[in-house]
Amino acid sequence: MRNVEQTHTTHCAMRVYLTLAAVTMIWGGTFVAGRFLAGSLSPMFAASLRFLLASVALLGFLWLARIPLARPSVREWLQLAVLGCFGIFFYNLCFFYGLQYINASRASLIVALNPAVIGLASWLLFKERLGSMKVAGIAICIVGAGLVIVSRNPQLLAATPDAWIGDLLILGCVLGWGVYSLFSRRLNQTIGPVQTVTYSILIGTAMLWTLAAVRGELSWAGLIELGTPQWLSLFYLGVLGSALAYIGYYDGIRKIGATRSGVFIALNPLTAVILGALLLGEQLTLAMGLGGVLILAGIYLCNKPLAPAPEKRIL
Repeated sequence: MRNVEQTHTTHCAMRVYLTLAAVTMIWGGTFVAGRFLAGSLSPMFAASLRFLLASVALLGFLWLARIPLARPSVREWLQLAVLGCFGIFFYNLCFFYGLQYINASRASLIVALNPAVIGLASWLLFKERLGSMKVAGIAICIVGAGLVIVSRNPQLLAATPDAWIGDLLILGCVLGWGVYSLFSRRLNQTIGPVQTVTYSILIGTAMLWTLAAVRGELSWAGLIELGTPQWLSLFYLGVLGSALAYIGYYDGIRKIGATRSGVFIALNPLTAVILGALLLGEQLTLAMGLGGVLILAGIYLCNKPLAPAPEKRIL
């Protein structure tokens, strides 16, 4: 009986790992989709459209599945507002304005710090046990992601006089995503990951559209002129890269925790590199392959079960 339970637990964990791997691979594809969209719309308008499509997709899913929208309490509304503000609005604000000062590869190198920030915050705020294996896994993931990113663009460390502004803004992305990952724990248990993602994205989308309108970045003429590749990129970013991927990520957090889920983010640059080679003709190098091996090894170590904590002896 015990062996059956262990086998079932292993299969459940494997499904979670495969889901999180798929999620981060989808996110890696958003960099390629973003390139097809670049220059067609202003960054803030593109972000607003992305999450509008995500909102429509989520509401459509709930309607087709006949899942009624939850009725959050006042406390839960406040928590959802925090998630929407930091995970959607603040993250995109820092990301798009940060890219005005530094290139995407340099930004990716900073975003690769996500697993370390999530792990450290989990340990400090929620007393989550890390252990030497998890710490080593997180460190190896960061090294692997850095190797992939730097080998893709060796010039990314060449800084401009204002690069520090971009670095701080992209670091804001890391902090925003940390809040979005960690402070969803209670909501994931009470109203579930689908409802949590739906409400947080709806709130964040409203904030993005408000800012885009205030800044005068809503260009309907530019929207009409979009071609098929740009529309496909928008749908990829909104439906797959936001609605579907966010639900999978939150479901992973609910089942295995923020630290073990967050470490899968290291797959993002590896996926972006592979898709760039397949779809955009970019070159793969040996250093990228080594970085990919390190990322996979780090994810394995971080998700390896911890040894039981030693029992305290009573004298």
